Amino acid sequence: MKSIPERKTPVLIVDDDSGFLLTIGEVLKSSGMPEPALVSDSREVIGLIREHQFKFVLLDLFMPHLSGMELLKQIKEEFFNTECVIVTASDEISTAVEAMKEWAYDYLTKPVQYEKLVILIQRALERYTLRQGLSLYERKNTREDLADPDAFSDLVAMDNATIRVLRQVEMVAPTEYSVVITGESGTGKEMLARKIHELSQRSEGPFVGLNMGAVSESLFTDELFGHAKGAYTGAANERKGFFESARTGTLFMDEITDLDINLQSGLLRVIQEKEYYRVGSTKTRDVDVRIVVATNRDIFEEIKAKRFREDLFHRLNMFHIDIPPLRERKGDILPLAHYFLRRFARETHKDITQISPEAVQFLLAQDYPGNVRELKNKIASAVLREETADLSLEAFGPAGFLPAEQRIISAEALQQDRSRWRLEQVEKEHILMVLASVNSNKTQAAKILGIGRKTLLRKLKSYEDAPGGS
Repeated sequence: MKSIPERKTPVLIVDDDSGFLLTIGEVLKSSGMPEPALVSDSREVIGLIREHQFKFVLLDLFMPHLSGMELLKQIKEEFFNTECVIVTASDEISTAVEAMKEWAYDYLTKPVQYEKLVILIQRALERYTLRQGLSLYERKNTREDLADPDAFSDLVAMDNATIRVLRQVEMVAPTEYSVVITGESGTGKEMLARKIHELSQRSEGPFVGLNMGAVSESLFTDELFGHAKGAYTGAANERKGFFESARTGTLFMDEITDLDINLQSGLLRVIQEKEYYRVGSTKTRDVDVRIVVATNRDIFEEIKAKRFREDLFHRLNMFHIDIPPLRERKGDILPLAHYFLRRFARETHKDITQISPEAVQFLLAQDYPGNVRELKNKIASAVLREETADLSLEAFGPAGFLPAEQRIISAEALQQDRSRWRLEQVEKEHILMVLASVNSNKTQAAKILGIGRKTLLRKLKSYEDAPGGS
């Protein structure tokens, strides 16, 4: 069977069951969607996509000639941006994971829930449009390239890499996509999550942030889903969990990779089923939140090391934004430095209006392992020390900067001790310095560093385990 509508359609349905094809076709038309193209012979699919440029393809897993998985691989090889969904008679996690590995948008099990299918196709077509838009930001960008520059007037962003990040925010914010934000500590992941919320259709709802590294195994269910009155000893009143507190808004889960592997399946189930129970209650509650998660780790390495579930990642990763470290967006350093100078000069009632040329040169030469947070703290300290109208190099003090004669490192010196200038070594020295400055108070040090306490403990443990560790 083959049916191609006269009017151009973005949707192709592939199944060797003609009855299923006709049923899906009627369902989509009755829901107000374009009439889909239908084909029962999987061997014709690639040629049809070349001819009609379909944006979405629904594939049955088990078909003669070419299976759905084989066809998925072929489609993604030639038409990567075409969104594909696999339909299978089994609800096996292994099938879902394999499909996601081959870049399927999602998978469905038979019998297909028609309402869910319609929503899925609508969102997949939305993502296709989003991906097409992403190609526009691959060239060099300025703030004028943003659709609404005023929406980002509260953010300092001049570097091309940062503008690209803001363009991604513009693209994904109006959708209902869950978003994964990655980036080193201090790059502004939570700030970006808040901006996504502000520009979304859920902006009138709450923005609720949760550090997953602070969620203990014993309190995980209670924290996220709440409890009913009398659920356990001491539960004198009912309590909302974070999912309920964020209802109609955005739930931001920071340091998502810090969540214990044994707890991740509970989060996955709620995201999949879009419903949950309060502890001690048999009443289901629906999930009405947009989920944004963030991590400062390499999430793909966490998956490889079996510390983070691959299926959970694929559920969360409808859209991925990676924030480059400050050392890779040098164009932001001076605008940020001047912004922080004005802010802290105002707060300390000092008349400091500019940064000296020597200090400018030095600021541009730094690597900033602590990123924007480090730059902000250094400017804040320097403003306190400065007694003139110019922020001088001397104001930064010996604690944060080397003397002038030591600032230029010879090639010979680097050859002798290269390990000291590796990024991880700089980060280690910075962490240990902050820890020493607060008398080894790990909670306070984590707060200053902008990371979870568990993350800090993990890093300190890695320093002890390393050869010659402290």
